[in-house]
Amino acid sequence: MSNIEEKLEKLSNLVVEGDTDGVKSIIKDLLESGSDPLKIVENGLTKGIRIVGERYGRGDLFLTELLLSAETMQDGMKILVPEIQKQKKELKRTGSMVIGTVAGDIHDLGKNIVIALFSANGFDVVDLGVDVPVQKFIDKVKELKPNILGLSALMTTTIPKQHEVINELKSLGLRDDIKVMIGGAATNKVFSNEIGADGYAENAIDAVSIAKQLIGAS
Repeated sequence: MSNIEEKLEKLSNLVVEGDTDGVKSIIKDLLESGSDPLKIVENGLTKGIRIVGERYGRGDLFLTELLLSAETMQDGMKILVPEIQKQKKELKRTGSMVIGTVAGDIHDLGKNIVIALFSANGFDVVDLGVDVPVQKFIDKVKELKPNILGLSALMTTTIPKQHEVINELKSLGLRDDIKVMIGGAATNKVFSNEIGADGYAENAIDAVSIAKQLIGAS
């Protein structure tokens, strides 16, 4: 194993450990030695967050550990994205996604986990935040034309908003152009089918697999 490969392996391990300072340090070291920023993302950061996702899916990691690793990866990406853009390169993309928590709901824990894992799997994700009005979802779909729209809701009182967004997409003739996925503690597969969503997942790992299937990227 070369010195660069050893550093990339260490980088992925630091992501797993949630060591932000260590990740920043080794990324800077790799960039100074002339390493390709794209390879740093793919063979270091992404590899690490995928390991975390797999372990979390098996129940080997706690939610707090998953979130820490996700934040660590995002901090690393803040250093690498400008370098990638400077070299006029492009990250390997699986698809694009707009996601937000529906109006009346301010919970974002599950949404943030989804964002981290989708980003790690090559999705370009735009996060609209929490308490997002129906019209804001519609406006972003019109503007960005993403492959997937993710609607998160934790409370039973707010899940009707997921239905409202889908109905509004239909009324504007936009529904056939996008795949809609829903999630949140108050939702389930039956409700997803009832409101005409394209996909539902109980967890972020399954959500990534379903999303890839929906857009033919599996």
